[in-house]
Formats: sequence, C-alpha cells, structure tokens
Amino acid sequence: MCRLFGLHAGTHACTATFWLLDAPDSLSEQSRRNPDGTGLGVFDADGRPQLYKEPIAAWQDGDFATEAHRTTGTTFVAHVRYATTGALDIRNTHPFLQDSRIFAHNGVLEGLDVLDARLREIGTDDLVLGQTDSERVFALITGSIRAAGGDVSVGITEAMTWLAANVPIYAVNVLLSTATDIWALRYPATHQLCLLDRSTAGSDPQFDLRTKRIHAQSDALCDRPSVVLATEPMNDDPRWRLLHPGELVHIDGDLQINRTMILPDPPRHLLRREDLSVPVEDAQHALPNTRKL
Repeated sequence: MCRLFGLHAGTHACTATFWLLDAPDSLSEQSRRNPDGTGLGVFDADGRPQLYKEPIAAWQDGDFATEAHRTTGTTFVAHVRYATTGALDIRNTHPFLQDSRIFAHNGVLEGLDVLDARLREIGTDDLVLGQTDSERVFALITGSIRAAGGDVSVGITEAMTWLAANVPIYAVNVLLSTATDIWALRYPATHQLCLLDRSTAGSDPQFDLRTKRIHAQSDALCDRPSVVLATEPMNDDPRWRLLHPGELVHIDGDLQINRTMILPDPPRHLLRREDLSVPVEDAQHALPNTRKL
C-alpha cells in the first residue's frame, strides 16, 4: 500500500528534513516491488502550499526520493505511491493540491465511472487532472467542502459517507492539510493509520522518525510540541495510537486533537483482498508491517 506521513508543527514554522525513500539496500531486499512515485507537500511560513513530487519508473530513477529535502513550514504531508490506477506520471503522483489544500491517500476503490458521474453532478470533475482514484476522492471532498461553506470536517464526512454507500471500497485512508490544520481518516479497518501525540511532550532527545519508506528529522521539534500521523509507527515511542476505523481526526493550529466517529459501519460494498486483481493486491501489500502497536 502507499505510505502516508503527516506532521503538524503548530503555529510557528519549523524546519524538517525528509527522505522519501530510506535505505535503498533494504528496499531492494525487503520489498516485493519498488515504489511508483514520491511526494512532499508543505505549507511554508507564509501559509503558501508547496509541492515537491516525482514519479519513479524504476529504482535507478529514484534520486529525488533518496535525497534530503529540507523544508520549513507549519504542516507537512509526505506520500510514497504504489500505483493501482494511473500511469507513472507527475499528474498521478501525490500529494495533490485543490482549493489551497494538500491531500494524500492510500487504499483503493472501484466504481470510478459512478464516482466520475458524481463529480460531474457537483461540478468538480475539472479538478481531476490525472487518472487516479485518489485525485477523484479529493475532488469529491473538495466539492463537499464547497457545498458546506468551507467546513472541512463536514465536507470530508459528506464525501466519505457518499463513497461508503455508492462505490466498492477496499481502503480509503486520507490526509488533508491546510497551513493551520490537518485532518486524517482511517476507513475501514483494512490498513493502519497511526497517530503520535507530542502536543504535551517535554523535551525529547531527538525527533528522528523512520520506516523503510519515509524518514523525517528535525532538531527544532526535539523541544517543541507536534502531532504526527503515519501509516505505521515510526519508532518505539509508546504514545503511538491506532486510529479507529471510521474515525476522523482533526488537529487544529493549537495542536488540539478532535476525534469524531463519522463512519461506524463498513462500506456497503466492502472489497476483500481476494476481490483484488493481482497487480492491485501486490500494490496494497508491497511491504509487510514491521512494527506492532
């Protein structure tokens, strides 16, 4: 499955360094397939969104992903893609930007013709520039946020409720960020999405989080509060917690965490692993979990 990472550093911008693929030797040894794209989205100190992303056609073309990306901002979203829909193209590489919001997703859903019809109905089909299910989900959320007068939590809830009722879903885990807030949703229980609450932490000896896919480091955050979201725990900190399936988490500028159960039931058309094609199944389970909560 695609790997997600979100970081909220509070109201004051901090500098962090990201490696979107770490340890190439271990990648080639432990992964059944190489990633198909990497990207980093950040809201800078002035609240402007910046995207840095690159499709990866083969490991030999992956210099962008293994280089250190040193960026300064308040909120950060990183993504490592395993393609299920859409070619290896910059337009299909996460994160995506719509209405000054940054979005990344992992999982897979079907019924894209039904979803496309819905996007035409609400007038956001023009936001879809690539071929991925992820960008379509974002366009649906964007349309719902517009209809809700800019209320992001309501928009995500309305969009995801529609998806759960109308299209087959294997997993739809999402991160959505503005300069001041981050929202995260895990749905259903198929894949993990974890939260590390450092908002009341004292001084930590280091802020150095890593998996085989994403590595984040920041000296500034050793003694500053922050909240981290990730596909899997990135160190042995006992404060990591797994989001409940259907739980929408909202982290505001003061790092206050609000949790709302918006989807208590599984999707009406729940896809199971045996329902997936071999390429899609391989993409969803490209690297086994290496840590336990």
